Amino acid sequence: MRIQIQSGQAIVFIGDSITDARRREDCPPLGNGYVKLFADLLLIREPQKRVTIHNRGINGDRVVSGLPHIPQSGLINRWQRDVLDLKPDWLSIKIGINDVTSNLTPGVEPVTPEIYEREFDRLLGETRAALPACQLLLVQPFFMHRGPPSDPRHRQILDLLPAYVSAVERLSVKHHTRLVRTHALFQAVMAEQGAGVFGDEAIHPNQAGHLLIAEAVYGALSER
Repeated sequence: MRIQIQSGQAIVFIGDSITDARRREDCPPLGNGYVKLFADLLLIREPQKRVTIHNRGINGDRVVSGLPHIPQSGLINRWQRDVLDLKPDWLSIKIGINDVTSNLTPGVEPVTPEIYEREFDRLLGETRAALPACQLLLVQPFFMHRGPPSDPRHRQILDLLPAYVSAVERLSVKHHTRLVRTHALFQAVMAEQGAGVFGDEAIHPNQAGHLLIAEAVYGALSER
């Protein structure tokens, strides 16, 4: 399986903490999550290729806003700097779980599914206009819980999540992007192994969970 990215090209991965994966702390520049694992897969599978990989994940990020103590967080606030100015040939976007949980966090302005889809749509439109040759990949948000949740907050997240997952599906069709159906992927493997195999909690995967995402991204970028 060979990815469609060619030598000399660049790919940007942008998103929240799952993309960040401590890349701004003790694991620069790619973090210790799926972006680094993707780079490792590319290295061992296609060592002849020279691809520039940028990780622009930021912990806590959402489409419209991020953590108050991180200047210019939120995709709409940093899109020019972290995407358009880099002029990538390929762009992978994984955002949404913090938008979901914003509806459940006191004192935080909620990012409703309507706001999420509208602003995400705007970013994709701006990207198509500024970088018409850039190939796009959307990675749907996910939540690693299967079966009846005992935690009321988990139940609320699972009730809210489908609207955001569906929004990404529609945006992928509208903007002709590649797509990773991450939530469905995790649900399928958790049916066989249980949720705890892929993470100690429901939002942040362990290395096995990150590898699952990396493999799915690799596969999506290999399709013609």
